Amino acid sequence: MSVPQSDLQPWQWEEPHWRHLVNQVRAGRSLRPNTWKDGARCAVAISFDADHETIELRDGGRSISRLSSGEYGSRVGVPRILEVLAKHGVPATFFVPAVSALLHSDEQRRVIGEGHEIGVHGWIHELNSSLPGKFERELLLRSADTLEKVTGVRPVGIRTPSWDFGPHTLTTIREMGLLYDSSLMSDDDCYELLHDGAPTGIVEVPVEWIRDDAVYFNMHRFQSLRPHTSPAAVLDIFRHEFDAAYEEGGLFQLTLHPHHIGHRSRIWILDEILRYIQSRGSIWFGRHCDIAQWVRDNSDQR
Repeated sequence: MSVPQSDLQPWQWEEPHWRHLVNQVRAGRSLRPNTWKDGARCAVAISFDADHETIELRDGGRSISRLSSGEYGSRVGVPRILEVLAKHGVPATFFVPAVSALLHSDEQRRVIGEGHEIGVHGWIHELNSSLPGKFERELLLRSADTLEKVTGVRPVGIRTPSWDFGPHTLTTIREMGLLYDSSLMSDDDCYELLHDGAPTGIVEVPVEWIRDDAVYFNMHRFQSLRPHTSPAAVLDIFRHEFDAAYEEGGLFQLTLHPHHIGHRSRIWILDEILRYIQSRGSIWFGRHCDIAQWVRDNSDQR
């Protein structure tokens, strides 16, 4: 009698089992275009995960202190971010949990009104990869409907709230007819997602924790996790990431969080990285939807 693969240790798995796990969602053809819009040397995609109070709510927490920290992201962080973006004339993408959108509807309308994009970021920043498929599907569909109702614009992209995929996530994304995802990390540049080895037509605008402020600034009051990287060092990391993208003629994608980057001692990082990028010249700043559409329309079939 054979033992189910799920009851075995990974080193006991048969080859078809571990190949199936690896091949559920995979990077397909590269979507680095031959040229960027208006002949730019490098494309830049700036994004913000506007989680606000949903992290505490997602965890079932009732801490007024942590909820207030999330509220800071909307009350102070987003207005500061929008001022910096307007100063530099840079469009951006905000990935917003539906609960954040319902709590701060005026914020979402302002973001859209100032020419930025809003993408799906789950319902309550749920741990999507641990949900049964039917519940994940229902939450993602409801999230897209809610964002459209609040903003008047149907989202065309998603960043999963946990930066992860469950076994049914890509199936739901395809059902939703989305243009792109921005949750996975198989490349520095955009690529097409494969589903069980088959091309999907969905563009991946890849993220990476290196290009995310949360890993440098996050903390937990009752654990040993504390910020250990200075703002100047974080800026230096971001600059080196951009410099390499510029030299390669590729994409520089950055993820920030209003409740982290929005503080007085950190907002200057956004201001300075945008100033630095613009000083290099031949840059195209695009919302994630713009980047995804461009690479899909202007990449070789390779």
